[in-house]
Amino acid sequence: MIKVAVVEDLDDYRNGLVNLINWTDGYECIGAYATAEEAIKYLPVLKPDVALIDIGLPGKSGIELVAFTSENIPSLLCMMCTAYDEDEKVFKALKAGAYGYLLKTTSPAEIINAIQQLVNGGSPMSSDVARKVIASFQSATHNREIENLTAREKQVLDLLSKGLLYKEIASQLTISIDTVKRHCFNIYEKLHVSNRTEAINKYHQH
Repeated sequence: MIKVAVVEDLDDYRNGLVNLINWTDGYECIGAYATAEEAIKYLPVLKPDVALIDIGLPGKSGIELVAFTSENIPSLLCMMCTAYDEDEKVFKALKAGAYGYLLKTTSPAEIINAIQQLVNGGSPMSSDVARKVIASFQSATHNREIENLTAREKQVLDLLSKGLLYKEIASQLTISIDTVKRHCFNIYEKLHVSNRTEAINKYHQH
């Protein structure tokens, strides 16, 4: 039996989650709370397996609640179930210790499936949220790659992005065309690209 707690201030949605969990074989809702303060009082005693937590709670936020459970109930698997999909809230919740992040538009069947995934070691996320997380990691990777370039290589790449030819770059930087080509080779290698267009695309993403 998977024991679940719900922390949600909207009565209808909270009651809907409670009914969904209790009406599904193998699942039991052992606590439902409208505030983080209530949850902080009872969760350490009840020790559920999973907690579905809204972010926009009155008083302490759902993110603050997740941070509390991470420190005081490390065995509890927290999953945000919220209307918010802004980047800042997503990453703050995950950083605080949430293992999953669902939007309230998620279907009942998907919520149950997500709880099972969570217990099985997964990190279920709504597709929109997962895309944000992936985009963030890709952006961080691109930034690190750009930062690995030398000051001169960044100058060359900047001029490449402005459409200058090798001979024009050589003239502007007072270096030989062969030196420009060598810089370009190093740029492509460090950015893990094979041509000028791909290098410029990464530069613009940065």
